[in-house]
Amino acid sequence: MKVKEIIKWLENDGWYISRIKGGHRQFKHLTKKGLVTVSGKLSDELAPGTQNSIFKQAGYK
Repeated sequence: MKVKEIIKWLENDGWYISRIKGGHRQFKHLTKKGLVTVSGKLSDELAPGTQNSIFKQAGYK
């Protein structure tokens, strides 16, 4: 899965970008706790472990 697809998925679920520093984007949600960090260029392919980490941060695993 590409970074762009993960970001689109998060935004459709109500997450929004709270800050950007370099290639790292941090997302917040109005009702869910914590931050979700997505790193890399939009066209980069994410490793399976990184995808799992993002899903855990978003509360889906």
